[in-house]
Amino acid sequence: MATAPKSQPTRKRLSAEDRRAAILDAALEVFSRRGYNGSSIDEIAGAAGISKALIYEHFPSKRELHVSLLERHTQDIFMRLAQTADTKDPGEVRLRNGVNAFLEWAETHRDAFRLLFRDTFEPEVAGVLDRLQNQATGAIAALMASEPALRSGGNDAEMALAIEAMAQQLSGGVQSLAIWWQAHPDIERAWLVDRVMDYAWVGLKRVRNAM
Repeated sequence: MATAPKSQPTRKRLSAEDRRAAILDAALEVFSRRGYNGSSIDEIAGAAGISKALIYEHFPSKRELHVSLLERHTQDIFMRLAQTADTKDPGEVRLRNGVNAFLEWAETHRDAFRLLFRDTFEPEVAGVLDRLQNQATGAIAALMASEPALRSGGNDAEMALAIEAMAQQLSGGVQSLAIWWQAHPDIERAWLVDRVMDYAWVGLKRVRNAM
């Protein structure tokens, strides 16, 4: 007696938003592993299990896909940093929490970290990193300037310039430290945060006392 053929399970159709997210997830895996120039839309389509034409329905080009992926993860970083700054804690505590938040992101999002800091000579990557550093520098300077213990009775303009310079150093330095950390994963994040604060907060107090 013939049996009825088994029906194939129907594949759930993803919404446009979910499909876009799935493409970005596949692109992250490919871009972080092969770099921008070494990656292709064909390879990303294969990783996502879809056609190349479907990717182009959401992203007009490889560049647009790459930029969208960069923006996705930089916005994640910005949100984390904003949450640490939006408290009534002293500036030193908020700065420590912000440094920890960035390093925690680097620790738990290794593919995204490689994506952001691998192809630094690509124009769109450089632009995103510049915005990231400028926003981080501004936030750090604001936290330092808001701390009463760091206000000097001397030259306010000179102190403001010192804060801006140290915020710039700290922003770039923490990014460099996170890159170095990738080759030293056995080091505890808390230890790194302590070293950053030794460099930043203690150093700024010395600047204040010298004025």
